[in-house]
Amino acid sequence: MSDNEINRHFKTAVLNSHAYHVPDSTGLIKLDAMENPYQLTDDFKQQWQSELVNAELNRYPDADMSSMRETIKQSFSVSADCGLIFGNGSDELIQIVLMAINRGSVMSPAPSFVMYQHLATLLEHEFIAVPLTDDFSLDLPELLEKIETIQPSIIFLAWPNNPTGVAYKKSDIEQIIKKSTGLVIVDEAYHAFANETMLNDIKHYPNLLVMRTLSKLGLAGLRLGFLVGQTDIIEQLEKVRMPYNVGTLNQLSVSFICRHIEVLTTQTEKIKQDRAVLFQQLSEMDAIHPIPSATNFILFKVSGLSADHVHQQLIENKILIKNLSKAHPSLTDCLRVTVGTEEENTMFINALKLIFNHA
Repeated sequence: MSDNEINRHFKTAVLNSHAYHVPDSTGLIKLDAMENPYQLTDDFKQQWQSELVNAELNRYPDADMSSMRETIKQSFSVSADCGLIFGNGSDELIQIVLMAINRGSVMSPAPSFVMYQHLATLLEHEFIAVPLTDDFSLDLPELLEKIETIQPSIIFLAWPNNPTGVAYKKSDIEQIIKKSTGLVIVDEAYHAFANETMLNDIKHYPNLLVMRTLSKLGLAGLRLGFLVGQTDIIEQLEKVRMPYNVGTLNQLSVSFICRHIEVLTTQTEKIKQDRAVLFQQLSEMDAIHPIPSATNFILFKVSGLSADHVHQQLIENKILIKNLSKAHPSLTDCLRVTVGTEEENTMFINALKLIFNHA
C-alpha cells in the first residue's frame, strides 16, 4: 500500500505516533521493566494450579467478576461504598477513561508515565505537560495556575511517579484535587513500595479516582489493573469497558493469589530492603547520582560517560536496564534500574563499576 493510501486510512495522531517498544531481553538479566524478580514457590504454584483445572473454558468469563471483585476489595481495603472497575492492566483503564470523557485537555506532570500522553493524543485530546522541578518534585504553583486557567477534563498523577521514583507530598495532591473541576486520577501503581495512599480519601473528593495494578506486586503476566471511585463515576466508565475483558484464568488466578496476599507482601518487603542497599551502593560511586525512590526502581544520572554508552556496555555485560536519556529533556544522561534479586543487583553494580573504572 502506498504512503498516500496509508495516510488516507489512518488518523494523523496514529501516523505521527510510535508503537510501544519492548526490547528483546533474551539471555540478559532483566532489570528494565519494574517487575518483581521473584517466582512463586513450587508448592504454591501447585495449589494455584489446582484452582484452575476445573475452569470452564468453553464458557465466557464471569462478566461481573464478582468473586475476584470481593477478593480485591478485601485484600486492598477498598470501601464497600466505592465503585470498582477492572482493566487488562492499567493501560486499558487509562484508555477507558479517555474514551469516556468529553474531548478536552488532559494534564500531567512531566516526565511521567508515557501512556497518559500516548493514549490522550491517539484519542484526540489536547495533552498538557507541566514540567517537574529540578529535583523532580511537583511545581505546585505552576500546576495550580494551569488548572485554574485551563480546567482540564482530567489530570493524571502517578504517585509515586514513574520514571523518577519520587513520591509527591500528599498535601500537594489534595490541593490539586480541590482546585480541579475535572477528574483527577491518582495512579498508585507503586503503592506497595510507598507509605501513603489516596484510597481512603475517595469519599471526600467526588472527582478523585485511584488506580492500582497487580503488575508491580509480582503478577505482571496476569495484566490486571483496577480503578476505584465513587459509584456514579464508575457506572459511566463501565459503559465503555469491553465485556469479558478479564479472562476466566486470570480471574481465578487473581482471586487465589490475593487470598494469600502475604506471599506477595513478603516479597515486596524484601525488595524495599534491597532498594535501600542498591541506592547506597549507587550513591557511593562518584559518577552516579541516584534519585531517592519510593518504588521498586531507581533513576540515576551518570556523569563522565553518556547514558547511551553505559546502557550499551551493560547490555554487553548481559544486563538490561532502561535508557531514558532521550525520553525527556530533564532525563538527559539518566538511566533507570529495577531492583532485582540480591545476586542480580550485585552483578549490576559490579558491571557498572567496571564500566566506569575502564573509562
